[in-house]
Amino acid sequence: MKIKVWGCRGTLPTPGQNTVRYGGNTTCLEIRNKNNFLTIVDAGSGLRFLGKELVKEKGLEEMCLVLTHSHWDHLMGFPFFLPAYFSRFKINVCGVASAKNYMCQSLARQLEAPYFPVNFEDLKAKFSFGCSRPGCAQCTKISLEPILLSHPNGGFGYKFQETGKTFVLLTDNELGFQHPEGRLPYEYADFARGADLLFHDAQYTDEEYEKTRTWGHSTFNQALKLAIDARVKRFGVFHHDPDRTDDEIDEIIDKLQKQAREKGSDLEVFGVKEGMVIEL
Repeated sequence: MKIKVWGCRGTLPTPGQNTVRYGGNTTCLEIRNKNNFLTIVDAGSGLRFLGKELVKEKGLEEMCLVLTHSHWDHLMGFPFFLPAYFSRFKINVCGVASAKNYMCQSLARQLEAPYFPVNFEDLKAKFSFGCSRPGCAQCTKISLEPILLSHPNGGFGYKFQETGKTFVLLTDNELGFQHPEGRLPYEYADFARGADLLFHDAQYTDEEYEKTRTWGHSTFNQALKLAIDARVKRFGVFHHDPDRTDDEIDEIIDKLQKQAREKGSDLEVFGVKEGMVIEL
């Protein structure tokens, strides 16, 4: 599978000279399986740029949109997603059957007066909300296993698997506090066990977390511990704080790499960057 990052910033977009290297767009990932079928994860502001490329792609007619949750920074790009305005596209929105209505509403409410001039009903693409479970293979055409996140209002993390390779995405996941329906840290470590690649929410320093505990995001050290405990091969620091500059992220990544080596781990630690492409 091939993963391309179109947005990895948390909370809200942060354009500017201090976020050029890691990017300022909010969460959006493009995942292609071995047959080039497209699965999109989250509809953050990065979705706008992905959509502009997709309408140019010859032969592309169907795709899957997998949502981790319905907080604004993970949906805000949807009204500007060009394929939604073309009749040649079919967009499968993937999630549990009980969440069918809420997913539809989460997207539709982005296109509602007086907040937006186009109504959801006016979109020309064909939408399907009929999945029986999050990440069903019928829609994604790739093996995908969900896990409930520890986050206010809930959400899902995902494990993608194909041809013996595994990618785990745990964004907006608080390891230091168990939210309703959330799991404990050892359960997330079990879920990510041995993964080739892990993207995990790591938004706060330990000092910042004294004020932000219960907000739904992990510290760098919490996420590093999980990655080491799970024995993943590569750990990508994800969901960057909107106030975090490129230089500050560089410094934090350097510290995490040193900590991993001090703990006797050969874990590769890196900061996820907008535009990054990883093939597994």
